[in-house]
Amino acid sequence: MFIQTESTPNPATLKFLPGQTVLEVGTADFPNSDSAEASPLAQRTFAVAGVTGVFLGHDFVTVTKAEAVEWDHIKPAILGAIMEHFQSGQPVLAKEGSAPSGHAAHEGEDGDIVEQIKELLDTRVRPAVAQDGGDITFHGFERGVVYLHMQGACAGCPSSTVTLKMGIENLLRHYIPEVTEVRPVGV
Repeated sequence: MFIQTESTPNPATLKFLPGQTVLEVGTADFPNSDSAEASPLAQRTFAVAGVTGVFLGHDFVTVTKAEAVEWDHIKPAILGAIMEHFQSGQPVLAKEGSAPSGHAAHEGEDGDIVEQIKELLDTRVRPAVAQDGGDITFHGFERGVVYLHMQGACAGCPSSTVTLKMGIENLLRHYIPEVTEVRPVGV
């Protein structure tokens, strides 16, 4: 098994490409080791000292490290953990349907606007962000403000504010006049 790595715009995050499907549908975000119990792959990756976050996409694993740790010191161990997992035959997620993340449901008025927002995110934004090892999902819409949740390489990325304001906000405002602003949210 050959696992490729790619840098991301976030210097604390690397994207690992195992050359096979990681998740069939959706994404799964494990922002700390306590959240990883649903994923044997995430648990194995968190066992490497210095790993602070694991994000699973369709064909990649994004790993975030502690600031004090150098990639040269932990990258071989992470490669080993990912390789061991895929050779073990264990599932990526412990049970079917556990934790694929996606857009939040929206109740009430503005349903048509929210559907347009989700469609633009799915067709224009999420594919581009996945190339950088992350994901952005819809969290809410209230009085013209779109709330988005940033995951994987996007969470904590120095350029995420620019991406949100200059990229996503301008895109949504162009196609949907009711959108006035885009803001990030934590979980």
